[in-house]
Amino acid sequence: MSDRKAHPRVEKLFVDRWSPRSFDGSAIPDEDLKVIFEAAGLAPSAYNYQPWKFLYAKNGDSNWGRFLSLLIPFNEGWAKTASVLVYVVSDTKMRKADGTANPAYAHSFDAGAAWTQAALQATALGYHAHGMVGLDFEKAQTELNIPADYRLEAAFVIGRKASADLLPEGLRDREVPSGRKPVAEIVIAGNFR
Repeated sequence: MSDRKAHPRVEKLFVDRWSPRSFDGSAIPDEDLKVIFEAAGLAPSAYNYQPWKFLYAKNGDSNWGRFLSLLIPFNEGWAKTASVLVYVVSDTKMRKADGTANPAYAHSFDAGAAWTQAALQATALGYHAHGMVGLDFEKAQTELNIPADYRLEAAFVIGRKASADLLPEGLRDREVPSGRKPVAEIVIAGNFR
């Protein structure tokens, strides 16, 4: 599936996961979507707080057009053929049963781990996921009724990959798994330099 190269001991699922933009718009069975979200929910989090929430719309449902309209026009243009559009939200507070709350320093980090597990589970089921921060955050925060002490992190789509020929000409050549920086560029023994 992928021309990406990795050490043979790197799990194939990590190598095969990539973010296409061409989707076939087919429906995802509710059971598959539930499995994807359950995998996301199994992500690690600080103090096991699990600060993430996933707001979603399925292609063709009553929320689809509204959810799409919150993306920047470029992303809306290709995301409209995906099967599901998801907004990732994290709780910036660690709320206690007595009503008090402390700042949740790792909320974004933890929500990112949950998104990654959703993307990997989608890949394992034969779908693809594509994450985005190209959206109107202020409008989405209001439109999706997200409380002020929750952070809208990003959005992602899930669907079955379609032919790159369905994309506008400028995107067709980019519809391949992207390369990655070598480990030597992203790992530092000792202090940052």
